[in-house]
Amino acid sequence: MKKMNIIQLLISLIAGLLFGAGMIISGMVNPQKVIGFLDITGNWDPSLAFVMMGALCVFTPGYHLIIKKRSNAVNGEKLPQPNTKKVDSTLISGAIIFGIGWGLSGVCPGPAVASIGGGSSMILVFVLSMLIGMFYAKQYLQGKLPVPFIGYRKNDCTI
Repeated sequence: MKKMNIIQLLISLIAGLLFGAGMIISGMVNPQKVIGFLDITGNWDPSLAFVMMGALCVFTPGYHLIIKKRSNAVNGEKLPQPNTKKVDSTLISGAIIFGIGWGLSGVCPGPAVASIGGGSSMILVFVLSMLIGMFYAKQYLQGKLPVPFIGYRKNDCTI
């Protein structure tokens, strides 16, 4: 991995600050607002849908005009390409686990990282649990860890 120069660090810092500020200003770091958005059969709060649409309106042109055509990142590293586009049980089960975690806590990983600076013990426990879950999921996908009732992963995985 190449060392980042000052310009790349500055770009990373600005992008991270913009992302974090956007998460906080939009309310996406507020678990009650997220749970209100996910509660489509009760007291639904559609405001986060507008945040998502706004983000897509900004991102989509840049993606199609700049990012999609590139083979290397800004720092020169090769951009990873997905090795498959098929929907399989690993993708579906991962999406279900992610959705259950998001629905129960009202916290999504991106906004959780943006909220770490607030010092909330709930956010810190969430991020720690997320990191532990990522570690064990990687172990399972590499065939090194069995899952109850399922056993070891038998397919090869390039993670």
